[in-house]
Amino acid sequence: MVTAPGSRRRQRATPRGGIPLGGSSPPPPPLKRAPPAAVSLPAAAMGSPQRPPLAHVFRGTFVHSSPSAPMEILHGHLLGVDETGTIVFLEQTSQQEQLAKKWGFRPSDIRELSNHEFFMPGMVDTHIHAPQYSFTGTRVDLPLLQWLTTYTFPTEAKYKDSDFAEEVYTRVVRRTLKNGTTTACYFATIYTDTSLLLAEIIDKFGQRAFVGKVCMDMNDSVPQYKEITADSVQETERFVKELLEKKYPRVQPVITPRFGPSCTEDLLCALGDLAQARDLHVQSHISENEEELKLVENLFPAYQNYTELYDRNKLLTSKTVMAHACYLSEEELKLFSLRGAAISHCPNSNFSLRSGVLNVQKVLKHNVKLGLGTDVAGGYSASMLDAIRKTMMASNSLQINKVNETGLTLEEAFQLATLGGSQALGLDDIIGNFEVGKEFDALLINTKASDSPFDVFSADNFEDTLQKFLYLGDDRNISEVYVAGKQVVPFSSSV
Repeated sequence: MVTAPGSRRRQRATPRGGIPLGGSSPPPPPLKRAPPAAVSLPAAAMGSPQRPPLAHVFRGTFVHSSPSAPMEILHGHLLGVDETGTIVFLEQTSQQEQLAKKWGFRPSDIRELSNHEFFMPGMVDTHIHAPQYSFTGTRVDLPLLQWLTTYTFPTEAKYKDSDFAEEVYTRVVRRTLKNGTTTACYFATIYTDTSLLLAEIIDKFGQRAFVGKVCMDMNDSVPQYKEITADSVQETERFVKELLEKKYPRVQPVITPRFGPSCTEDLLCALGDLAQARDLHVQSHISENEEELKLVENLFPAYQNYTELYDRNKLLTSKTVMAHACYLSEEELKLFSLRGAAISHCPNSNFSLRSGVLNVQKVLKHNVKLGLGTDVAGGYSASMLDAIRKTMMASNSLQINKVNETGLTLEEAFQLATLGGSQALGLDDIIGNFEVGKEFDALLINTKASDSPFDVFSADNFEDTLQKFLYLGDDRNISEVYVAGKQVVPFSSSV
């Protein structure tokens, strides 16, 4: 089970609109958008005070996770979404008459799914490097530290150029949305202006996201790609200020020290103070490979371990997500649990750069929040479906090597990619499943799409086709993508 004890679960009596991702700033105004054609009200209801019209009523099968069940398959259900993008009901179709009276919709307003279609929650990528998308699918032939020096830092240094940045950032947002990532936690680069451009592009396409300007004041291997400590702090403050001033409804800043070996203690301390003062989310990397771990021990001998380096500098909080965490000790996992910090499991990258294998079951036993990440471009795929598959492979490898007696189920991996990711990013009261009161972030899946990469046979039951989609499906099966009730895929002509 993914939920840590005591996780927040806030039930709301009334739907909300225009909710920010986090932080203590007041909610910005709702996103200005042309609403979908509103569901019409029966004439009899027009004269009396009435609820606002619904944006969507869907009838069919819904697949999601709850804190107690890795996967729930709800056949024959009706789901209603109001104009703010909030789910207002999810009930069996036998309740249609009562729901129609209460919410004022007609049978003709209901969109009926076919028997080879279903809705699932949008997937949450808890760790992705937007600038590295330009070389995704190449250059995974070196271990982490050499990979950073040889390929990654020189590539990220190009993002001073706003034209180059705009092309890559537009493509990564389009690609991830098409592949069903409705929420992403992005690393950008050390350049403030193009990091702000990434946030603007994300908002334009309607994705939900955290965006981090990368902070690094140590880089002997590629010295042109680093900052002066004071500049890094000042530019991060500017990034946070300017991004919040944009009042994007679903894009928020995240404090982003790259990782221990590229940050001085002074920089980590200043970033921790800023995160605390502004009540901001934090992201970084931890214990990805053994060489990195030794480097941190040598650079920071005053700290007992890597986790303490972040913790004592106020960077390990209930709003923190740390990528990889392959080599955390029991003591470190206990500290993660105590602080309410989360881990992003990035199995494709862990295998591709030969970094290590995270024991997900051990992490969950310590009640640490955990989601999945693609870690583009250490991970060669931008698809969260790939992250689900590699999560199963990582789990299988631990079972083969007798580390664990049992492995994760596919249902549990599905839960980690959706509800688990929302918990890791502190968004589980807003997204993650189809609970009433949450925003409708959803994927319409068609298992018989005309160019589907897998075959469905007459003997296959629903569970069979669902598994085929999770193991074999791709963006061709994802016919529509919704974020907060707004259809964002297929892309509109305005983007």
